[in-house]
Amino acid sequence: PYSPWRPPPRPEHPWVHHAPPTPAMVSAVLALAFVPLLLTLLLRSRHLLALLLRAVLLGWLRDRLSGVPREQRAFQYLLANAVPGDPRHVLSTFDRWSQRCEHLSCVGPVKGQLLERLLCERAPRTVLELGTYCGYGTVLLANAMPPGARLYTVEPDPRHAAVAEKVIRLAGFTDEKVELIVGPSAEVIPRLRERHGLQRAQFVFMAHWKRCYLRDLRLLEEHGLLAEGATVLADNVLFPGAPRFLQYARSCGRYRCRLHRASLEYCPAIPAGVAELRYLGPG
Repeated sequence: PYSPWRPPPRPEHPWVHHAPPTPAMVSAVLALAFVPLLLTLLLRSRHLLALLLRAVLLGWLRDRLSGVPREQRAFQYLLANAVPGDPRHVLSTFDRWSQRCEHLSCVGPVKGQLLERLLCERAPRTVLELGTYCGYGTVLLANAMPPGARLYTVEPDPRHAAVAEKVIRLAGFTDEKVELIVGPSAEVIPRLRERHGLQRAQFVFMAHWKRCYLRDLRLLEEHGLLAEGATVLADNVLFPGAPRFLQYARSCGRYRCRLHRASLEYCPAIPAGVAELRYLGPG
């Protein structure tokens, strides 16, 4: 019988492979697809990584190798370079240390200008600082307060308080101007009136653990330690962040709230924020 002519089958090229992709090949393709995303994340977070390296890892390593805490190393630098009795020179020397040597979580010069401006505008007679640390903010507050005003500053860590007291005295401030109180803020705040004579604070600066901001603000309210019209300034509410504190301040009806955009101390590429609260009263 007749059968039509059909061309012979074409031989396959030796490099053509029809086997299904293996799991390893799929994983490699997926990994390559995520490379651009990973590079983007690394570029965006490079400043945070640099801060982590400089402020945490290198600081921890120097602490272990030298046996001297970084706060004490900073004070030794102040002793060698700052002019005793000159608060502004003490602060600028602190800034040089944190910019050139080791990072310290101080207020810094940029946010310090905001703090000084508000103090000059409000001229409070009684100021409360929560979170003394090494005394940078304490010196800045005491220097900007009007004559006759008194500053109460609270530091939970006795080692930091010991450094802060020496920094405060180096800047030229006495116990009559600045009272340093050592202890956790949750324990100190309820006894500020009876034990330390603070009736009502007209200006409060929060620079301690961000998770304590809301708790301590409500303690100040409960114990009647906020004067009507008092200013509460809370540092770094965006980074590392205090979202519950901000939500409460904006929604409770007791404050007029304003957010000042700024950068993290000594890290201009990392955005941060300072919350300014004006206390309207308990009603």
